[in-house]
Amino acid sequence: MAIRKSISLGLAFVLIATVWTPLFAARATRRTKVSSSSRAAVSTHRGSTTAYRGGAAVSTRRATGVSAASRSAVRHSTVVHSRSHVHRNVVVYRPHGHYYHGYGGYHNDNDAWKWLAFTAITLKVLDNLNEGQQRKHEAAQVEATTAPVGQPITWSDGNASGSVTTTKQGQDAAGNQCREFQQEVTIGGQTEQAYGTACLQPDGSWKIQE
Repeated sequence: MAIRKSISLGLAFVLIATVWTPLFAARATRRTKVSSSSRAAVSTHRGSTTAYRGGAAVSTRRATGVSAASRSAVRHSTVVHSRSHVHRNVVVYRPHGHYYHGYGGYHNDNDAWKWLAFTAITLKVLDNLNEGQQRKHEAAQVEATTAPVGQPITWSDGNASGSVTTTKQGQDAAGNQCREFQQEVTIGGQTEQAYGTACLQPDGSWKIQE
């Protein structure tokens, strides 16, 4: 009887092992495939890593699809991060300070397009200003385009101050009015100056002269 029981138990263990081993193997295979696809998707689209947690197979396909579909959006955002854009054939370039649309007291490019070219006259010290201070500096530049030669247009806000002055006035070869401007900004005891010449175009916009 003891021998028969031993044989019966042995056969039962063999049957259990025969049935369950492939199931465990299949589950292990599925986990390995999901893990591999998740790693591939993570390397392709890092920003969607959390989307893989808890439903990795479905989330991985979504993340990969988003990565492929958003390439044009990424290219568009690159323009913003390069701190430049073009509006009505005017190149707006802000290598220092806050990056935004508009200029001075004008908060969109359509209203500010006449003066957008002045972003080319830049100061590294703008990195230390807040947006409100930077816009006041730009507003002084706008006012300086019509101020008498030699009259400084000053501004002050908190620990920052500055001025924009028309130092010279003349004409270019086409007869357009041109002005040389001096910009000055002081913050925390640090002062920086920049110069630039711009000419008034027939359409009312200003163009920086090289």
